[in-house]
Amino acid sequence: MSFLEITRGQSPLVLGLPHTGTDLPDDVAGKLNATGRALADTDWHIHTLYAGLVPDVTTIRTRIHRYAIDANRDPSGVSLYPGQNTTGLCPTTDFDGTPIYLSGQEPDTAEVERRRTAYHAPYHAALEAEMERVAALHGFAILYDCHSIRSHIPFLFEGTLPDFNIGTNLGKTCAPSIESAVHEICQSAQNYTSVLNGRFKGGWTTRHYGRPSKNWHAIQMELAQSTHLTQESPPFAYDEAKAEALRKPLKLILTSLQNWSPS
Repeated sequence: MSFLEITRGQSPLVLGLPHTGTDLPDDVAGKLNATGRALADTDWHIHTLYAGLVPDVTTIRTRIHRYAIDANRDPSGVSLYPGQNTTGLCPTTDFDGTPIYLSGQEPDTAEVERRRTAYHAPYHAALEAEMERVAALHGFAILYDCHSIRSHIPFLFEGTLPDFNIGTNLGKTCAPSIESAVHEICQSAQNYTSVLNGRFKGGWTTRHYGRPSKNWHAIQMELAQSTHLTQESPPFAYDEAKAEALRKPLKLILTSLQNWSPS
């Protein structure tokens, strides 16, 4: 699968990168309007931000953009946040609620299924395989799902998003000691704000792979893009100074996960 980038490490830690891709298949790109082609809802530069923070880590990244299909949504199409504004498996609007397709070009049921089979299923087959592999090595596996989002999106949430948004689906997706270790590092990080299971409680990936009874643990980190971008608008440039500061607590988080062991 040429759109998948997989790096295999020997530690128990696996990083998921479902939203950093900016590739659009031609048959999708041609149906998007100018808003869609702007790709504003990318998790900009997250794969760069996390690169090299810890050794021997496994990463799975898809280069396909979430506007083609969202690899962090339930493949059945069920909403992760019932009653709240969100985007679906094949989004038809951006995070501001603005249509991203040319009129009449939105994907129908058959097209959604085609994209699920072509792009969503292979990403998760790879992620499942890597979780199985590292769990076989260590007796457990930890998935850390890497995300970012603009800190001001009134369509999705009120006010300003905290810098670190930790999601464990209210503690269901990982051991309590994993949740508390990550939360404590975020709370201790100077000049940053954080929240545990706030607006973002973990997407489908976290909820699906978080199986503590199987010794599979999953936690999502949704970073406010103000922490590592020059500005949260085009061209969404990577701010080296901000990123270097942010990489310090992120390294502590990933190191603590690599060193974790079941009690």
